[in-house]
Amino acid sequence: MAVQTGTRVAADGGNLFLRSVGWISTVAGWVSAAMIVASVAITCQMIFVRFVLNASTVWQTEAVIYLMIAATLLGLPYVQRLRGHVNVDLIPLALKPPARRILALFTLGISAGIIAIMLFYAYEFWHLAWSRGWRSDTVWGVELWKPYLSLVVGLGLLLLQLVADWVAVWLRIDAPFGLED
Repeated sequence: MAVQTGTRVAADGGNLFLRSVGWISTVAGWVSAAMIVASVAITCQMIFVRFVLNASTVWQTEAVIYLMIAATLLGLPYVQRLRGHVNVDLIPLALKPPARRILALFTLGISAGIIAIMLFYAYEFWHLAWSRGWRSDTVWGVELWKPYLSLVVGLGLLLLQLVADWVAVWLRIDAPFGLED
């Protein structure tokens, strides 16, 4: 049994669709990283305001929470593209290449189906917040459709990356589970 972490990027084989999805996932990863940096900067500013200036903060805590949640969601397709999740490949290693390919197509299909269902409900939730004008119960009172949009975008981009991974395995551009024959 081998335990791997993201050491290889999903192959695109020069395919325009796969290259485009890879580019979008990479941009999402950079945006996610920028959100983490911004949340760290806001946290430092909040500490300065509270403990050096002895003033109260209004928006900082809520902004950091929303930024970190959005960074996590927008980072999902990038992590999938880089195969950055922990992968225990005991079963794929035990299978012959044709069975390994079938298992990869099945698991990517099931994963895409689950994310599609989550995306449907995330969109419904976001639309409800937008159409009813929901606001947070804090002094800042941010319109909740704005942070909830990260659910829709993050899950939508993850679904797109999963579809691209499925296509890459189907077209034999990428090896199932990253395991060569």
